[in-house]
Amino acid sequence: MDDSALASRRAALDLLVACLDNGQPLDEMLTRHAGFAALAPRDRAFVRLLLATTLRRLGEIDSVLGALIERKLDASSSAGREVLRLGAAQLLFLGTASHAAVDTAVRLVEQIGLPHLKGLTNAVLRRISREGVAMLGERDPARLNTPGWLWESWIKSYGEETTRAIAAAHLIEAPLDLTTRADTDFWAGRLEGERLSTGTIRRAPGGSIADLAGFAEGAWWVQDAAAALPARLLGEIAGKRVADICAAPGGKTLQLCAAGAQVTAVDISTRRMARLGENLARAGLAAELVVSDASKWQPAEKFDAILLDAPCSGTGTLRRHPDIAWLKDEDDVSRLSLTQDRLLLHAVDLLKPGGTLVYAVCSLQEHEGPARIEGLLGRVSKLRRVPIQPAELPGLAEAITRQGDVRTLPSMWPERGGLDGFYMARLRLT
Repeated sequence: MDDSALASRRAALDLLVACLDNGQPLDEMLTRHAGFAALAPRDRAFVRLLLATTLRRLGEIDSVLGALIERKLDASSSAGREVLRLGAAQLLFLGTASHAAVDTAVRLVEQIGLPHLKGLTNAVLRRISREGVAMLGERDPARLNTPGWLWESWIKSYGEETTRAIAAAHLIEAPLDLTTRADTDFWAGRLEGERLSTGTIRRAPGGSIADLAGFAEGAWWVQDAAAALPARLLGEIAGKRVADICAAPGGKTLQLCAAGAQVTAVDISTRRMARLGENLARAGLAAELVVSDASKWQPAEKFDAILLDAPCSGTGTLRRHPDIAWLKDEDDVSRLSLTQDRLLLHAVDLLKPGGTLVYAVCSLQEHEGPARIEGLLGRVSKLRRVPIQPAELPGLAEAITRQGDVRTLPSMWPERGGLDGFYMARLRLT
C-alpha cells in the first residue's frame, strides 16, 4: 500500500473525528485541513466520497460493527471507532479491495497511537469483508441511516411512506445543479446538462467545477434546483430595492442582481460575505454588501421586497451534507426557531407598504417552516399570505401546499435525481 493511500485515509480519519467526535461541520473542516489540501486531486475526490458514504450509511455501518464488537470502545479509543467506520464503508459500499481497506486501517490505528486495537481492527474488518454484505441484506437502510428524532418528526409531518422515500433519497449522491446569469439554453448545451422545468441546469455529479466552461467568467453558479426557487417567487423585481437577508454564500443574491434588482445583501459572517463578494465579482454583478446581525440591522430606507433565507437546521440538504443528520438535534431546531421569529419580525419592519417578503428554510422540520409563518401571521395583522400558483413552479405543482406555500422534498423528481427539501412562503404587507 503506497503512502498516498495511507495519507488520504488519514485525512479522512481526521475529518471524521472532527465531525462526529467534535461536532464540526464537514464542509468547514474540508477547507481548513492542511493534509486534505495537500492531496492530489484524485485522492481528494476519494476522501470526499469516503466521508460522504460513511456519513450517509452511518446507521448501517454501526449496526454491522455493533454485531461484531462485543465491548463498546471507550472514549479514549473513539478515533479507533472512526477507523473501523471508514474501513467498513470501503468494504460494504465502495467496493475497495479487502487487503487495501484492512491494511490501511490497521496501519492507521497504530499511527494514531492505538496499537492495542490492531488485532481488533484486523479481525473485524476481515469478517466484514467476508460476511458484511450478507449482514446488510437483513437490515432496513431507510430507518437505520436516519436518526430517531428526525424519523419520528418526519413520520408526524409526512407519514411513513413519504418519510421512507425521503430517507431513501438521502442515500443517493445529489446531481450538480447550476443557475445561469443568462442564456440558460446555451449553457445547458455547452455543459451537456439537462434544463429542468424550473430553469436550473442539471449535470451528473463529479469532476472539477472550476474546470467547467463558463465558471471563470461567472456565467453560472452552483445552486440546487430548490434553492433557486425563493428568489423567483418575488416576481418582477427589475429596478426595485430588494434585501437579501442571511445572504451568504450568495446564490440568491446573484439571482436577484441578474434579474435587475438593486440588491442589498446582509449577513453576519465576515468570512462568508467575503466569499459572496468574490462570487459577485466573478459574475460581473454588483450589490451593496452589509456585514451585520440582520435582526438588528437598520437601513436608511425600507425595501420593495425582502428575501429571508433564514438560518435553519439544514435537514433538507442531507443529500449534500449528510453530516447534518448526526450533528443536529431537536434542541437545535428549538433554538433556531427563536432566531427565525426575530428575523421575520424585523424583516416585516424593513418592508414598504405593499412590499413582498419571501421566507425560506432548507429544512424538513415543520417547526422551522409553517409553524413560524402561522405564528407571524397571528402576530402581524397587516401581513397576508400570497399563495404560489402552479404556473410559477412548472413541473413542481406537487410542491405547493394547501395553504399556497411551497414544500419541496428530496423524494420529489426521483427520475431526475431529486432536489433539496425547502419550505417557502410569500407574504405581502398591506
